[in-house]
Amino acid sequence: MESMKIVRWGIAGVLAMVSLAWAGDKKDAPGQAVDSGSLGVFTNGHRIATETFSIEQSANGSVITSQFKTEEGIDKAAQSSELQLAPNGDIRKYEWKELSPGKTQATVAPSNEYISGAPDQKAPEDQPFLLPASTSVLDDYFFIQREVLVWRFMASACKQEKGELKCPVNQKTQFGSMNPHQRSSQPLSVEFSGRDKVNFKGAEHELNKFILHGEGGDWTLWLDDQFKLQRILVAGDNTEVIRD
Repeated sequence: MESMKIVRWGIAGVLAMVSLAWAGDKKDAPGQAVDSGSLGVFTNGHRIATETFSIEQSANGSVITSQFKTEEGIDKAAQSSELQLAPNGDIRKYEWKELSPGKTQATVAPSNEYISGAPDQKAPEDQPFLLPASTSVLDDYFFIQREVLVWRFMASACKQEKGELKCPVNQKTQFGSMNPHQRSSQPLSVEFSGRDKVNFKGAEHELNKFILHGEGGDWTLWLDDQFKLQRILVAGDNTEVIRD
């Protein structure tokens, strides 16, 4: 196994996202911000949009909020989302809203054994997705949701040893994913590819490299030693996402 050197709160952050149980009582507690910031979205080297996000955790679960907005000079588009997760990483509720140019929304939440939801204002009735609550949400323009998926991968596939997280290299772990507002789902896999030196923002960075394999192609992600997403490359459509 290859290891990733990390700070102590980084380990706690990963385990908090997806551990099956916490020791002690799960009383109401204020959320702790574990990541926040913005991601620039580039196509063919030109910045076209910005995603602003925050991730908060407490003993009761996690809340991931995002706002996506295109840059000046690009066709106006704005969206927002809020993903609520239980302490074990299961979906509690997901809300997506298109703010511009249209006004649509989608909401999903567990109902009995499956996730159900209303896809938009024109069809407000709940409709089952026939997917378990453990399914990962990966919406179109909210790239920070991929960071959350990598956290789930690390908590399930990696082991903590002497202050380091040791992960098997080039071994795929399977997950289910869904895009709620498009009412689509697909299986995918995540693998850790080891440490990687990569140049961006005018400097060389040594980061942890992960690959998401899906039906639409591969996404390459680089996270730093605090498990924070730094860069995404979608080679198939010349798209790059970089943390500001």
